[in-house]
Amino acid sequence: MTTAETPPAEGETETIEQLRIRAADLELQVQNLAQQARSNLVMAELKTEAVRAGMIDLDGLRLLDASGLTVTDQGAVLGSAALMDRFRRDKPWLFAAASSTTSAMPPPSQPPRAKLATDMTAEEYRAARAAITRRF
Repeated sequence: MTTAETPPAEGETETIEQLRIRAADLELQVQNLAQQARSNLVMAELKTEAVRAGMIDLDGLRLLDASGLTVTDQGAVLGSAALMDRFRRDKPWLFAAASSTTSAMPPPSQPPRAKLATDMTAEEYRAARAAITRRF
């Protein structure tokens, strides 16, 4: 139990005024924690958008004014993508240059398959048949 939940001892009674002060302090703590959670959420969203935009060093986020961003009741941050686009236009040196090359994936490797006798030349067939008969 926390101090807010512990009942007063037998000889100790709290006055209504003391309870109001304690409640006001707790509400102030809740407001501070809510504000801190909001700023952490906004910073996390800005970091995500910065990585998507190709920011070289995330320390550049300190230059942003995130006061125009709004956080919905569901926890979504509105306007972060637009803010990052504007930031990229204003300070392009903080972002990696756009690359014209694409990172194409190599084709998947296929296990080597045995060459069929119908695909072999006469000389390849004789060599393969001789190799097989030597094994037995």
